[in-house]
Amino acid sequence: MRRAVTLALALSLAACGQNAPLKPAAGKTLPVAAYGADAQADAEALLKTTPQAAPERSVELRKRSEDRAEDPFDLPPPEDK
Repeated sequence: MRRAVTLALALSLAACGQNAPLKPAAGKTLPVAAYGADAQADAEALLKTTPQAAPERSVELRKRSEDRAEDPFDLPPPEDK
């Protein structure tokens, strides 16, 4: 019974996705154009992230293990007095 309820809940949450294009709410407008912009941006332009906001990931794998560099802040915990 518990599995059925969990499955029904998971399926109902999965069906909540919306695939329609984004539009401003009824009676609302998009934010004003940024200072110096020629025109007001549409929803798609506002949703695009800049490379600085979402940098590419480095997938470089280590070929062999390497010793760690000396860390001057890696101190033992203080002893209780």
